[in-house]
Amino acid sequence: MGRVKEQVVPTHDGGRLALYSYGTVDAPGERRVVLIGGAFLTALIYRPFSQALAKGLGHGWAVDVYDRRGRGKSSEQPADYSMATEIADLRTVLDTTGARNILGHSLGGSVALNAVQEFTGSGYVPDKLCVYDAAVNIDGSIDTAWLDDFEDAVDAGNVGHALARLKKGMQPATALARIPEPVLAGLMALVSRTKVNRMFRELMPTGVGELRAAYDEAEHVRDFAVLPANTHFMVGGKSPGYYKVTARRLHAAVPGSTFELSPKGFHGSIPAAVKELVTDISEYFRG
Repeated sequence: MGRVKEQVVPTHDGGRLALYSYGTVDAPGERRVVLIGGAFLTALIYRPFSQALAKGLGHGWAVDVYDRRGRGKSSEQPADYSMATEIADLRTVLDTTGARNILGHSLGGSVALNAVQEFTGSGYVPDKLCVYDAAVNIDGSIDTAWLDDFEDAVDAGNVGHALARLKKGMQPATALARIPEPVLAGLMALVSRTKVNRMFRELMPTGVGELRAAYDEAEHVRDFAVLPANTHFMVGGKSPGYYKVTARRLHAAVPGSTFELSPKGFHGSIPAAVKELVTDISEYFRG
């Protein structure tokens, strides 16, 4: 069960993707789940979850997770980077692994939903599609007014201010968001010396691109009605409220889809490999 396979896969435009497989690494496509990670997060951050999910799925299953552009061992975002880049990269990963199942977390959920929407009518439509706290701007469900200020702070190299804008923008309902911005920027500058924030700082310019790709254009819920009937929308009970709004709108729009609220779930529950979530997701894919 504990095997790990690492490989580097060439992309359609001359780049490369670092791909990691866990569990029964030579499992057939119908027993493989491709995990698409969220903004700023590397494949290695998802390693504990990937291993736990492979174990939860049981013998004969594999979990494939890759570094999206601009992180880990994958190449940088190309100059013309957009959601189309992410969709093409997912297609490359599906070609490489043969996987028939997709799991998206946060911004990775946005990539998954946009990709499967585009795959409609082709052999790339997965057998099963699950997203947790999908970061999709459905009919204005996400307020993106803060993005310009975030990008300016990143461009100026002002890490504290950029992190403050990011945390307030991404978590508007949390206690953190109610702290006055100058105070928050000061706090963030203090903590940005830690390992996690050093990584954030390295990934911040990439983050601007991917957040714009996911959020800038408000999606229309009707456009997602073509998603497969067994699509599973999951959301954390303790996650910021707009993830619930988005998931419920999507669930209502996709005939035959299912909706599940994970009562103790928070936005970072997937990388944290929270047991109840691992169990629920395993049951959905094994179903």
